[in-house]
Amino acid sequence: MTAIRRGTLNGGVGDRPDRAVIDIGSNTVRLVIYSGSRRAPNVWLNEKVTAKLGRDLASTGSMPDKAMDLALSGLARFAAILSDIDVRDVQVVATAAVRDARNGLEFLERVRALGLQPRLLTGEEEATISAYGVIGAFPGAQGVVADLGGGSLELVAIGDGTSHDGVSLPLGTLRLPALREKGEAAFRKAVNKELVGADWARHLDGPLYLVGGTWRAFAAFSMYRSKYPLSDPQAYCLSNEEAEKVARKLMQMQPAQLSSISGISSSRAAGLPDAAAMLRVILSTLKPDGIVISSWGLREGLLFQQLEPAAREQDPLLAAIAHFVAPRGASLSAAAMIAGWTSGVVAGNDKALERLRMASIMLAMAQARLEPNMRLRHSFDWAMDKRWLGLDHKGRAIIGAALRGACGKPEPTLELLQLAEEEELREAAGWGLAFRLCRRIGAGSRASMLTSRLTRDDGRLVLWLDESREQLASDSVQSDLKTLALWLNCEPELRIGQA
Repeated sequence: MTAIRRGTLNGGVGDRPDRAVIDIGSNTVRLVIYSGSRRAPNVWLNEKVTAKLGRDLASTGSMPDKAMDLALSGLARFAAILSDIDVRDVQVVATAAVRDARNGLEFLERVRALGLQPRLLTGEEEATISAYGVIGAFPGAQGVVADLGGGSLELVAIGDGTSHDGVSLPLGTLRLPALREKGEAAFRKAVNKELVGADWARHLDGPLYLVGGTWRAFAAFSMYRSKYPLSDPQAYCLSNEEAEKVARKLMQMQPAQLSSISGISSSRAAGLPDAAAMLRVILSTLKPDGIVISSWGLREGLLFQQLEPAAREQDPLLAAIAHFVAPRGASLSAAAMIAGWTSGVVAGNDKALERLRMASIMLAMAQARLEPNMRLRHSFDWAMDKRWLGLDHKGRAIIGAALRGACGKPEPTLELLQLAEEEELREAAGWGLAFRLCRRIGAGSRASMLTSRLTRDDGRLVLWLDESREQLASDSVQSDLKTLALWLNCEPELRIGQA
């Protein structure tokens, strides 16, 4: 039998699965196992059981026996998996269905019998933890979080890295159908009655951060309908007017039509029209500054709350990319040196753009390790489709443009132009071309950067090489210098031994 060494289960050093969350929700019971960076963890395994524990709460006040049996069967499997791969940092939480059901405490005893230690969250705790998930995904976020589950809707205010005024409302996706059966006017009245408990939200600035699988399905429908160039709904934004139009359209759709769309499962399709109807009421009542989709919520909030303050302050984008590129021959320290060498091509001193440039350089270093025929397509997908935190969709396009430039394809594509201004994309493509030149001179080595310099002044782009390094001035180096200079509307100049 082949031995499996501890620490190599996921194919890379530091990627061993080491923490997990089991979320016992009203609709699904889910296990997510994480690995990688503490600040921006990778999902190592994500499995769920659609038990619908809360489906009969409105009529019976209890969780059905069959639903509990299905949930417990899934939980027993999850416990076995965690034991087999030796994950010991496990948080198990139960939310609205177990909290509200008459047989909730009995169910939790059966969960404990499996060797798990469930924690029953209050509505306020559930709202607060979800809020911290959004805070972790969007550093500096300010607004209101709306976490929609099967049994409840949590609303909580966020700002300055903390949360306040959290409430839990009985408006989960399993409860909405019964409310809508009474007609749209009665439905609107019922939702507004519950929203009175969140009246504080009407007086806050900022967007509504939507958390939960149903809201992600809402985003998937909107992205499909508009032929949006990205596939990941994380950080997808809509104005109130745009969200209203999407919601009105969704209310007319049948579940079978929706489940044929990528990103919308059949279980989400069933509840999506009702959720869209509720969103219209929320938008008209709370009047947020638009909506933003967050892929981080309750489970990630539990992980974020475990972090030390210094770890919480880390940039999640750079932390995630540094971890991603490490096995691919790149590092933050090497990227910082390249950033310094190529700084002569950067216009201005924008801190927000500089972090994107650093992210682009690290990914470009990893890109260079790919087979040539894969570099452009594969690395462009990293920018556009891989989930990154702390990155909006314009930022994705800017990184994508930089990676195209690093492959010698600086012209912006139509999909990039849908997400960012041409001037921004051209600037980023210049970063990529500069990285390409840096790598061409001496494979991006420390020695080659210490004995060369790139400057832009008075309409000239000057590459200086120390006299002892004259042999590095190959035809390909001069060609890349010319390409970069033309892109920057400069005249290229090569100087040997003349500072």
